[in-house]
Amino acid sequence: MVDSTLALGLTVLTMVSFAALGIWYTRRDDGSTDDFLTARNSMGPGRTTATLVASSMGVWILLSAPEAGAGFGIAAAIGYGIGTAVPMFVYSKLGPRVRDLLPEGHSLTEYAHARYGSAMYGFVVLVSALYMFVFVAAELTGIAAALSLVAGVPQWQTAVLVGGFVLLYTGYGGLRATIVTDTVQAILVGPLLAIVVGGVVIAVGGPTGVVSGVTAADPALLDPTNAAGLQFGLALAFAIFGAEMINQTWWQRVYASRDSQTVASGFRNATVVNGAIVAVAALLGVVAVGQGGVVTDVTSGAYNADVAFFVLVESAFGEPILLGVVLLALLLVVSSVDSLFSALASLVTADLPRLLADPDDRTLRLGARLLTLVVAVAAIYVSLRARSVLRLFFFADLLGAAVAVPLVAGLYSRRLTGRGALASSLAGLAVGLAFFPDFRGVITAVPLVGDLLPAADPLYLSAFGGAVIVSTAATLVAARLSSATFEFDRLAEAGSVTMADGGEEQPE
Repeated sequence: MVDSTLALGLTVLTMVSFAALGIWYTRRDDGSTDDFLTARNSMGPGRTTATLVASSMGVWILLSAPEAGAGFGIAAAIGYGIGTAVPMFVYSKLGPRVRDLLPEGHSLTEYAHARYGSAMYGFVVLVSALYMFVFVAAELTGIAAALSLVAGVPQWQTAVLVGGFVLLYTGYGGLRATIVTDTVQAILVGPLLAIVVGGVVIAVGGPTGVVSGVTAADPALLDPTNAAGLQFGLALAFAIFGAEMINQTWWQRVYASRDSQTVASGFRNATVVNGAIVAVAALLGVVAVGQGGVVTDVTSGAYNADVAFFVLVESAFGEPILLGVVLLALLLVVSSVDSLFSALASLVTADLPRLLADPDDRTLRLGARLLTLVVAVAAIYVSLRARSVLRLFFFADLLGAAVAVPLVAGLYSRRLTGRGALASSLAGLAVGLAFFPDFRGVITAVPLVGDLLPAADPLYLSAFGGAVIVSTAATLVAARLSSATFEFDRLAEAGSVTMADGGEEQPE
């Protein structure tokens, strides 16, 4: 185990370095709210790819990805990789469309209001904010658990240090501070991750040692056609697709990129890189099971599959390598949490003009900082009580799976109305909840409803797949039955009107 004082010192040094970099880089910014929220047209191809990779690669790739691999094997690892890659590919097509239709836009909720009106807008605000809040909480949960395991650092200390320093530089510099730190993190994370993975494989006896260990422990994990693994992997693909479609982080990068071609190439690059990294990380969970000490029964008090990667590293290496892993984990968590803080600030601040009478830039930026502070404190509190990073994501993923297709369909369909999009989202959510296992006790306790529910799906495929498929089918039906025709030209006014004078309600 790493000395706790040494681990805390490394944590403080890392966080101070990134905070100083973010503040120094943005000290001469123009101070406008638009620049704070979007860093509009400021990124070339290289930086776009770097920030897309860094923002996606949170500490969850060392926690929830190996947790999925440990529980369900190679098939789940493949599904996790594909699920991570698909949203990036979708954004390579969707991003240029967003820039074309909303050239002065800032957020996905701004689009939802302009395209669908108040009801769907309110639902999207709730779902997107909740997802990103859970993401922040899960990241802080993960890094706190990791440092507690390898160095005995109290979880509250890690959560406060990481959350506090990230809040400091994102609150000061906004998205530009996030982008510059992302670039450095992407440069550092790749080599560190490669070294750790290569070292793990060598330490356990190479590929032969990996296969023999897993075969002895649970040979089903090595079967890519394992039914449970395939179902869970497919469930992850549906879940991640839905969640990323409502992640404001990516909408910000669409506007921060120099032009539509940069958006498309950056997201295509991230499709390959992110998918490969997550698949490899999930495979480490399979390796960990083969080396012993990993308990995958979630009902057991000894359950530790959520830290399978760290169990593996601790058994294979000594303290110097563990310190390298701690640094890697810190880089990963900072790279995603700073993006999420900036995204949450953007999500709400772009909508403040609808609530306040002609706010100036100073008021808007103050609102962004206060919101981020509240989110940071709440996320730290939740992170100290969460158990499984993977399952912490699942409810938020379900919301995203239900709303994703109805939300983005409005960029292409002229006939889909706000009522149709909202009804389609709620239909998908209802089906997803009917099969969702995590809140089963609460749902079945509802009078009249509980007795009618189907059996819960412990592998989540019916929940996530049902939410996506039903909401998609309902969206197609709603658009088909509608006689409305939306003029896409109206979307071009969304960003400039919202930031200038609060905007007007958009009728359906």
